[in-house]
Amino acid sequence: MNTLRGKIHKYNKDNIDTDVIIPGPYLKIHDHKELGKHAMEGLDPNFAKKIHEGDFLMTGKNFGCGSSREHAPIALHQVGIRAILSPSFARIFYRNAVDGGYLLPIEIEPDLIEKISDNDEIEIDLDSHSIMNVTTKEKYKIKPFPEIIAKIVKAGGLLYFKE
Repeated sequence: MNTLRGKIHKYNKDNIDTDVIIPGPYLKIHDHKELGKHAMEGLDPNFAKKIHEGDFLMTGKNFGCGSSREHAPIALHQVGIRAILSPSFARIFYRNAVDGGYLLPIEIEPDLIEKISDNDEIEIDLDSHSIMNVTTKEKYKIKPFPEIIAKIVKAGGLLYFKE
């Protein structure tokens, strides 16, 4: 898990909330795969059709704000997203993503959004805290996870975490 590679799906919008990530009418779905088919439908009805396993989502600041729905990181994970790159995350979304072992919420510098384009292929090196844009051959630094978060991520979620 130390290196991840995939394509960027970029939505340069701040405050993407959980109602957009997984709209309310789908909260009754218990099948996680079916839930994934509706990920980001509130922003882009064709989102699920664009994603391939291992892709990344890049957004503006405060991603995942709104309610505390655990459905949001589950839907993104099920559609194939492995990490979200954003300058900041709503705290409860961040913990739901990490604690469930669903997604890696990676905090980036705000100017990085302008440097990476939609559909660029990138490689994230979690050990060196860097991103290599495979498309443009440019390299950038990312914020390291706090030590406890890194341990939970490495364990695959809070359920598997042992100190």
